[in-house]
Amino acid sequence: MSHILRDQQKLKARTNKIQGQVAALKKMLDEPNECAAVLQQIAAIRGAVNGLMREVIKGHLTEHIVHQDEELKREEDLDVVLKVLDSYMK
Repeated sequence: MSHILRDQQKLKARTNKIQGQVAALKKMLDEPNECAAVLQQIAAIRGAVNGLMREVIKGHLTEHIVHQDEELKREEDLDVVLKVLDSYMK
């Protein structure tokens, strides 16, 4: 079973939290708010997205690299993770 399916409930809970934070940010932008409060909300969203990314990467590394028997498969999966990290860090 894929780690995404196995952890689906936990990952969906994280995405629901992110959706709530984005909705709160949109509301803040519709009303007069201090820029510090808006920046704090953006930072909270970024932290939540980073946490989600960490959980998915952790599951991927554990399932597809640590518990994988084929050496070639490990290299391919490592390439996938590195590409994701490269695009995420841009």
